[in-house]
Amino acid sequence: MNVEKITLDKLNIGDKCKVESICSESRVRRRLMDMGIVKGTDIEIEGKAPMGDPIEIRIRGYNLTLRKSEAKDIVIEKI
Repeated sequence: MNVEKITLDKLNIGDKCKVESICSESRVRRRLMDMGIVKGTDIEIEGKAPMGDPIEIRIRGYNLTLRKSEAKDIVIEKI
């Protein structure tokens, strides 16, 4: 199985992925982790604003909205 590692902001609506890591130099790393975005967590892209920012994701049974700049710090494996 070919696993593609990219950042969360590159996905389209309906795509599913697993969190691989959060960039260590991210200014919002701790906040993202506090919201449940940690390695191994499943994420589904629920929606995007017309210009692509913000992005709505489904994680751990709830919906969360992230700015595109925050989503760029999340490295994922597309599944």
